[in-house]
Amino acid sequence: MKVSKVVTRRRMLYTLLSLAVLFAALVVRLAYVQLSEGNELSAKAEDSWRRNIPFTAKRGEILDREGIALSYNISSPTVIAIPVQVKEKQKTAQQLAPLLGMTEDKLTALLSKRESTVKLQPGGRKITMELAGKIRDLQLPGIVVAEDNKRYYPYGDLAAHILGFTGIDNQGITGVERVYDKLLQGIEGNISYLSDAGGRLMPGSSEKYSAPLDGLSLQLTIDKQIQSIMERELDQAMVKYQAQGSWAIAMNPKNGEILAMASRPGYEPGNYKEYNTETYNRNLPIWMTYEPGSTFKIITLAAALQEGKVDLQNDLFFDPGFIEVGGARLRCWKKGGHGSETFMQVVENSCNPGFVALGQRLGKETLFKYIRNFGFGTKTGIDLNGESNGILFKPAQVGPVELATTAFGQGVSVTPIQQIAAVSAAINGGNLYKPHVAKAWINPETGKTVSVVSPELVKQVISAETSKKVREALESVVAKGTGRPAFIDGYRVGGKTGTAQKVINGHYSTTEHIVSFIGFAPADDPQIVVYTAVDNPKGIQFGGVVAAPIVQNILEDSLHYMKVPERSDQLPKTYKLGEVPIVTVPDLTGASVQDIYEDLNMNFSLARSGSGSVVINQAPKAGTRVEQGSTIRIYMGSPSE
Repeated sequence: MKVSKVVTRRRMLYTLLSLAVLFAALVVRLAYVQLSEGNELSAKAEDSWRRNIPFTAKRGEILDREGIALSYNISSPTVIAIPVQVKEKQKTAQQLAPLLGMTEDKLTALLSKRESTVKLQPGGRKITMELAGKIRDLQLPGIVVAEDNKRYYPYGDLAAHILGFTGIDNQGITGVERVYDKLLQGIEGNISYLSDAGGRLMPGSSEKYSAPLDGLSLQLTIDKQIQSIMERELDQAMVKYQAQGSWAIAMNPKNGEILAMASRPGYEPGNYKEYNTETYNRNLPIWMTYEPGSTFKIITLAAALQEGKVDLQNDLFFDPGFIEVGGARLRCWKKGGHGSETFMQVVENSCNPGFVALGQRLGKETLFKYIRNFGFGTKTGIDLNGESNGILFKPAQVGPVELATTAFGQGVSVTPIQQIAAVSAAINGGNLYKPHVAKAWINPETGKTVSVVSPELVKQVISAETSKKVREALESVVAKGTGRPAFIDGYRVGGKTGTAQKVINGHYSTTEHIVSFIGFAPADDPQIVVYTAVDNPKGIQFGGVVAAPIVQNILEDSLHYMKVPERSDQLPKTYKLGEVPIVTVPDLTGASVQDIYEDLNMNFSLARSGSGSVVINQAPKAGTRVEQGSTIRIYMGSPSE
């Protein structure tokens, strides 16, 4: 059928109108995109063109409580390649290989990757400043030496298990480096540039530098000096007793601040790859669980005093060397027993049957209520990774024998950190605090404190009056009982020994023990409490013989360092056969030799120098405390001198 010209013209008109509408819509759409979404689309396009070379932020320093840096950063650049900008890959690889200690093939493969940036690792990671200078001098196209840093631990293995260490990317792996990783890391910066699809620098574009935001510095509750004292003593104990391990904690009992914490065997955080994982992953003071032995008797004592179940001075107990419970004979450590004794002497002598009697007076519900209230059976929540729970009997499992053994520290499993936190509560007025190692966060640029970690009171477990009685009893243990090796002349010291059989393959060993001691001073106002344990020492395996002297040394040196004044009002030490008493040197100046010999009462020997009728000087000086029988040198002269 023939189409008329009118129809043809009409169709052409409709087509033109449709094209006009479509074109108008396209113009409107283009205008809308250009005017309304132009900036957003331009930004998206620029993002797709932009490449970043990262600059690591400086990790925050870790300081002791006095501001001494225990962990900080040293500059250690990283070599980065921009593959599309490397013109001669094989030649570049040849030049870099001997400097980075890598093969040419490995470097060529890295330089040929279809990525915007590639780190030339492992040889190009964390290099020295000297090597960085050599690489920069080569001026190789596409090779960038980016600022980077690595962690440095200036005191070697000191406080290693507290500090922990970082990985190749400055991420925290263990210790406070891991626990507080986000705050220490900071925010990385970068150099940003625009490139085409092939990775080539776009003409007319420029690089943009975004500075990294450094991490905050962490101040710890740890005191470097006390930490050094503690680690010295543990090192000596490991050598002296050829032990399988040892550990110790020092804490401020009034607020839960950890003053020192150490494990042996130890390691150096800066060389952690040279040690097995068990050594650096197991922070024994918080990870190790074991039967505590007699140090646990402090909890039984506190509970019995709080419940009014015992009068230490007036209640009597007879110890034949054992006690029969539920068909089992539970023995005292002293063969033949201690005979008739007050309950104060039960504590001094660490008499197992006497503590069984206290447990029986309390009953299982009450005793285990106090054990749980003191924090046993659950983590303390200390801000370190790897803490264990410990193990308590379930109520249904506790019969007469389990109640009896628990009362003197056998059958339960605890951690050292639980022990020291609980004993701190027993002696500080009855308040259980959450242990912690973080003290404050500091701005690294201004040096100002950003935030402070406040002590966290968990609960009050006994009264202040009961706590005072516990302190007095434990001071008597050190002056008159099994803790006498921890006695410090001039300081009031309280404490308790512990000797526990190790459980091996489900059975109690008759040859391997964990020996321990927990001590504090001054006994009437504790400033520091120290717990230490030695795993299977060779030779005599008693807490009083092995562990108490360790705590004595740590306490004595720490008290002097802390400038805690010496006093003369301590309980006098009871000396046993073979022990040499400590006596005070009298003032002999102005006295005649005849008077001196009449007054010394054989406590000292004399060595004279000079001539004359009276003493004009002496050594040691008056008031010095020395062993009985020590020599006093007297210098003779005339009364006028």
